[in-house]
Amino acid sequence: MTSETAGLTTIVKTEGTKAAAAHPAPVEGEWKCPVSDHHVHREDVRKVWKECQEESFWYRALPFSLGSMAVTGGLIYNGIWKSSKRFGPFPKLAVAGILGYAVGKASYVGTCRSKFQELGVGDGPGFGSWSKGGRMGHRSYHHVCDECKKTSQAAPAEEVKS
Repeated sequence: MTSETAGLTTIVKTEGTKAAAAHPAPVEGEWKCPVSDHHVHREDVRKVWKECQEESFWYRALPFSLGSMAVTGGLIYNGIWKSSKRFGPFPKLAVAGILGYAVGKASYVGTCRSKFQELGVGDGPGFGSWSKGGRMGHRSYHHVCDECKKTSQAAPAEEVKS
């Protein structure tokens, strides 16, 4: 098995017919869009996903959770909220912590979305036009990157010259 890197796409050559049947080879002369290829950025997507998970926890979820628990504790301590006779302040503190965590995670969604868009992944779940209330969940949007547009515009011009 050998592999070569051509531009942004990785081509893997395998010996045997089973592997070739499972993944048909691209036709020569056919240009494949590097953004629409789901396997091109697999490691980059995994890296950005992990980075989003860690940053959303440390920079948003944990501070929101601790902050909401501190405010709730202060309200209970000052007598504005009453603690439970049976369990004390713990149920209210737990609910405040869980809600703060959820709000913190949710507040980081826009930042993660922009990170994925910078990476070039913009038509996954929550990104495409179908997620904005399209036709019964069917995608009506087909991605065309700038490189694809330039190539498709250059191709008719070359045909006219010939």
